[in-house]
Amino acid sequence: MGKASSQKQSRRELIEKMQRDHERSDKRRTLLIVVASIVVGLAIIAYPAIRLIQDSRTKNQAITELGVAAAAASCAAVIDDQASGTQDHKPDGTVIQYPVSPPSSGPHYAVWAPFGKKFYTADDRPAIPNLVHNLEHGYTILWYKDTLPQDQVDTIEKISKAKLPDSSLGKFIAAPFKDSDGQQPWPEGKQVAFSHWSGNKQGQATAQGHRQFCGSVSGEALQQFMDKFPAMDAQEPNGG
Repeated sequence: MGKASSQKQSRRELIEKMQRDHERSDKRRTLLIVVASIVVGLAIIAYPAIRLIQDSRTKNQAITELGVAAAAASCAAVIDDQASGTQDHKPDGTVIQYPVSPPSSGPHYAVWAPFGKKFYTADDRPAIPNLVHNLEHGYTILWYKDTLPQDQVDTIEKISKAKLPDSSLGKFIAAPFKDSDGQQPWPEGKQVAFSHWSGNKQGQATAQGHRQFCGSVSGEALQQFMDKFPAMDAQEPNGG
């Protein structure tokens, strides 16, 4: 009986040890889950706060401080296009073939892109004819190739949130442009383009559109373009 009792005692102690080990393992697993949940929760809370702080800083930053200097952006001379299509509104969904790429004027949809939104990606960009309507109201559009490296796209987004020149009246949009969006290929090596639609000027038979291509993102080059073609120099400058 002594031997049997000893064996029972040993089994009981083994079972109790296994139970204690299991309980400790459960506690460690629970602790890890709690810690991981806290870390994830803090990250979810912190990310918007960090973005808010970054955006607040960028808001007071001049666009000339973002991107490369104008002299280093490989910008070509401004191209002046004969403009057309003032108040020429087409039904939504109409296929409009613009003679230049990206467009600097022309027929467009009756609804413009939201005035308050300044930056678009390929996921949310309005149709080109919506954006051309914004040009009619004095907007300058920065078009960027949809193949542009992400770091340069991030810089463009910062430009859209930064302090724009007074000449722009805040009328600015940055949007991606695909090769299939236009009939003409962009000049070799150019990744960014600015466009603006000017109104009729004294001694000028017709209005003009303006385009400038650059090889790199440059807030300074953009400001020079916007100062040369201000928002009030437009077909319908009081719209938007």
